[in-house]
Amino acid sequence: MTDTEYRTTVVAAGVLFDMDGTLVDSTAVVERTWRSFAGRHGLDIAQILAVSHGRRTEETVARFAPAGVDVDAEARRIVAQEVGDTEGIVAVPGAAQLLAALPVGSWALVTSAGRALAEARMAAAGLPVPPVVVSAEDVTAGKPSPEGYLTAAGRLGVAPQRALVFEDAEAGLLAALASGARTVVVGDSSALVTEGLDRLPDLRDVRVEHAAGQLWVSFSKT
Repeated sequence: MTDTEYRTTVVAAGVLFDMDGTLVDSTAVVERTWRSFAGRHGLDIAQILAVSHGRRTEETVARFAPAGVDVDAEARRIVAQEVGDTEGIVAVPGAAQLLAALPVGSWALVTSAGRALAEARMAAAGLPVPPVVVSAEDVTAGKPSPEGYLTAAGRLGVAPQRALVFEDAEAGLLAALASGARTVVVGDSSALVTEGLDRLPDLRDVRVEHAAGQLWVSFSKT
């Protein structure tokens, strides 16, 4: 540890994780899927990728699909393609070790993916699916709405203010902060929302201790 680095510890009652980009690196398949969508409709893939991360598929399709396209049918097609394509999916470094250190019932998955896609990607990455999963089907408003994080905290039986969130995408970070949870950025997002937040390149440095229903989650800060 250098003299510009110190270790911080967060006391929490539960931990809430985003999936893509936080626990699972699915960049390759996400880009393949949206390139296919863009190609079918003559769209700019760069514009789609700039806003799709962290958002529900149907919301991205609705934003970019040309007039006359059946948004629901197109979203179902994209999801089916993603569920069947797991090539290149790996766990974010440190994710498996961190999840193994957390007691069952102390953490939840909050993802903009549907349940089937979440299960497929977690399995492809070799990660466990927790009892509490809040997926695209479980909310009426996707990220950046805090509904998913509030729902997950409620299902864990913890107050949102006593939850710790790990997120990587702008929409998800906005959702986590709006829920009132302590929020840690995973990865290199440069969105304005990240200013002042704790940040980690991945999950390898995170350590957990637990007793009497409380978690002590520690990591290095620079």
